[in-house]
Amino acid sequence: MTDQIAPNGTRLGHVHLHVTDLQRSVTFYRDILGFNLVRFMGDEGAFLSVDGYHHHIGLNTWGTKGMKNDGVRRPGLYHFALNFPTEEGLAKTIKRVVDAGWPITGASDHYTHEAVYLDDPDGIGIELAWDRDPSYWGPIFDPTKTVEDLMRLQKRLDVRALIAKYEPELV
Repeated sequence: MTDQIAPNGTRLGHVHLHVTDLQRSVTFYRDILGFNLVRFMGDEGAFLSVDGYHHHIGLNTWGTKGMKNDGVRRPGLYHFALNFPTEEGLAKTIKRVVDAGWPITGASDHYTHEAVYLDDPDGIGIELAWDRDPSYWGPIFDPTKTVEDLMRLQKRLDVRALIAKYEPELV
């Protein structure tokens, strides 16, 4: 058996869905399922959550607005997130991915959380993430902040520096 992925607290964090009609999907997840609308991200995205989390469900129409399923790019799963209980757990898992030679497709500090993106063998998007303490998230819930304000909070995540923070001898 191989080493477990950061035991004791790793959990499925959130899902992002490509949808064809943003308002219709927000109405479904908010009014029928009972999620809270955190905010719209312009007219192409929305975040919904439960209990004050930054988002459990991300909805977007990036390339799918009004689309019919064409078998290639379609409404559905954009990516799912695995949330690690510690930044160190995230860093060590990223190190395993890098050591295995598996391609990383992106890395971002989203302000609420740090994230590294990769695809599974079938092209399904996976986000490996560590959440900052919720007391840090304030601006994401501030209705006076524009989408542009929130985008400015995000920055590129330096994967090598993150790994080196916990395993300097291995970088």
